[in-house]
Amino acid sequence: MDPRTSGFIACNVQPAARVNCDMHFSAFLRAALVVALVHTPLLLAAQVVPRGDTLRLSIEDAVTRAERQSDAARSAVAQLDATSAQLELARATALPSLRVTGGYTHSYASARARAVSANFNQTNTYTVAGSFNQPLFQGGRAFLGIRAASRLRSAARLTEQDARTAAGLDAQRAYLTAVLADRLVEIQRTNLTLASNRVAQVQQLETGGRAARYDVLRARVERANAEPLVLQAESDREIALLQLKQLLKIPMGQQVALVSSLDGPAVETMLASFTNDSVDIMLAADARPSVRAAALTARARHDAISIARADYLPSLSAFVTGGVSAFPTSGLPPLLGRRDTLGTNSCAAAADRSGFCYNGGFFKDLAAGVQLTWNVFDVFRMHGNIDLAQANARLADIEYERQRQAAALEIAQSQAELTRARSFYGARQQAASEAQETFRLASLRYSRGLGTQLDVSDAQLAQLTAETNEARAAVDLYLATAELAYSLGRPVPLPPSRPAPAPAPAPASTTSTSSAP
Repeated sequence: MDPRTSGFIACNVQPAARVNCDMHFSAFLRAALVVALVHTPLLLAAQVVPRGDTLRLSIEDAVTRAERQSDAARSAVAQLDATSAQLELARATALPSLRVTGGYTHSYASARARAVSANFNQTNTYTVAGSFNQPLFQGGRAFLGIRAASRLRSAARLTEQDARTAAGLDAQRAYLTAVLADRLVEIQRTNLTLASNRVAQVQQLETGGRAARYDVLRARVERANAEPLVLQAESDREIALLQLKQLLKIPMGQQVALVSSLDGPAVETMLASFTNDSVDIMLAADARPSVRAAALTARARHDAISIARADYLPSLSAFVTGGVSAFPTSGLPPLLGRRDTLGTNSCAAAADRSGFCYNGGFFKDLAAGVQLTWNVFDVFRMHGNIDLAQANARLADIEYERQRQAAALEIAQSQAELTRARSFYGARQQAASEAQETFRLASLRYSRGLGTQLDVSDAQLAQLTAETNEARAAVDLYLATAELAYSLGRPVPLPPSRPAPAPAPAPASTTSTSSAP
């Protein structure tokens, strides 16, 4: 008897065992239910995989995103806001000020009222006062402070402009690096496809008796050597995309499709406005936003010296103060205060008053004057402030000269790099077309028995090298142009681009073909 059905027969034949069978069956159902509850969500999660939408990113979008979200640009914007606030504070020192105060005081005991007169015993006191102050002379501190703060704000605005331009240039560099990496993947895949086709061709020639076993093995080795190059190119492309995402603050898991590719011939047309002749390097360096910002900062530091010296001079200001006060004995005071003598308006002598009656209302106070402030002896503090301001001015002058020399060197290097990139790009274009023609002729000669496989391999390697150099030369040419524009303080032009072609599918693996005899 089948042991899998013996328990079922026993449960139906033997009534005494039916109770135990029911208990085992209930336990089995509970276990099955638990397994179903645990594994069903896992199975659903494995079948339904959420996938975000692909972000189609053009080079214009990348530049805009970098200028808005880069850390350097946001830091420069924050610095600009800080200098704008400092300018407002500097202007406030020269403008008049008006302050209004109010208060209430309840006196529980008055020593003056007990010692002198009960008239001083004001149980409740309400006061509202105002003060107007206008600086008349501050030794030039207000004017110099406003000028220094204005120069610092202008320097921060130039720094913010330079930071945005640099962020956009970094975005273009990262984007074109990713585009170049994608192009190199296409070149390596094409090289792998050519190697695979040559393996099939050599095998056919071997079958027909026109090629030796050595030729087949050599073709297979060349194809096997091309596979790691494809994998390396794909890895470089992924790294370039990750670096672009990090720069643009794009989530690492977000799929990104680059929709722009560099138009090499259009870059040459753009070069017409960037000539290396008739450019005064030092004048161009002075026009750089970073150098101008350093110059404004140095001038502001020199203004700080005059501000520190103004402490030796007095300050003069005019003021007007006024207010109202009320002293009711209880409750809220009336708006208008009135003081009556004895016998006037039913005024009778009071125990705590002497010869007058007061309704507890408000009476006004008004005063005006001129205030002179002069630090007669504060020599050490003022002398220390002057020394500190002079030291900061010297540091600012050194930083300005350093920025100026660095900008001049960067301009010279950019000019030399543009000259090299332009010559290299023209030579690489011709070399790439000649290498393609050489590979086509070498393949044709080999198929007709006029050439060797070594000739085809050399021609394919030369074609791969020429196409790689051509792709790099186009990117280097534009980046050299952009670097020169940035170093000259000009707006960095967007690269002339065209829609990127659809990516070619990866060639199928032919491991089994390679290992065939």
